[in-house]
Amino acid sequence: MKTEGKTVTEILNNVPEERKEVFQKLHNVILENLPEGFEAAISYGGLGYVVPHRIYPPGYHCKPSEPLPFASIASQKHSINFYHMAIYPFPDLLDWFISEYPKHAKQKLDMGKSCVRFKKLDDMVTNSSITDY
Repeated sequence: MKTEGKTVTEILNNVPEERKEVFQKLHNVILENLPEGFEAAISYGGLGYVVPHRIYPPGYHCKPSEPLPFASIASQKHSINFYHMAIYPFPDLLDWFISEYPKHAKQKLDMGKSCVRFKKLDDMVTNSSITDY
């Protein structure tokens, strides 16, 4: 269930109604914590957080016309998925994430090869300010 849109705003507006609030809150938290220079953009047809071409002109090595992806969120059929491209290539960082996750989230880690899946906002955090947005 891909959310359609050709701009960040269109994707945010086209998220299914029952997920819109959660998706927007997650988007806001990501924006507030992005490294300087990174930005929200369309990345591979979805809502991504990227290193833009003005900072890294070569773009993504597999498709140089795309900016370098850093993270993304998507509304899928059964969940909201958070993709963080910087975790997977680094085994120590991935191990740290997996060990820290239970300390900060209510749900058991539901992680695919490239994503963390959530059913609802309350699953995402236990003590973070994301719920206050």
